[in-house]
Amino acid sequence: MIEIVVVVLGAAGAGWLLRRKHLARTAAGPVPGIPCMARRPAGQGRWRPGRVYADQDAPRWVPQRGEPVLLPGGRATGVRAPSVKEGMSIHPGSRIVACAYDDGGTMEIAVMPLDLRELLAAVSRTGDAGES
Repeated sequence: MIEIVVVVLGAAGAGWLLRRKHLARTAAGPVPGIPCMARRPAGQGRWRPGRVYADQDAPRWVPQRGEPVLLPGGRATGVRAPSVKEGMSIHPGSRIVACAYDDGGTMEIAVMPLDLRELLAAVSRTGDAGES
């Protein structure tokens, strides 16, 4: 009987702490930017977490660690689902946007489907970049 009371009290305490943490996060308001994973150049390197901001003239990608990367003259050249291998590094339900820039650089940005439209608006879309 004592074990059941201890388990119930522990569950109630954990629930209270989680609810308090959730309320603190929602009170802070939404975080600006589009959460994503990116790799530069496209097809090479590791996926790094960060956010894409489009609030100024040119969009920029700000990794969790490191210097912001300006994306001048960016354009989306394609949208695709991640491969099985990529699905182990990033969320398998995400969509990968391939981008090219004026300086000849390339980048791949993985976002969740609900954020895809906002990312494509931030990085102007050219050509027939259909989702596959």
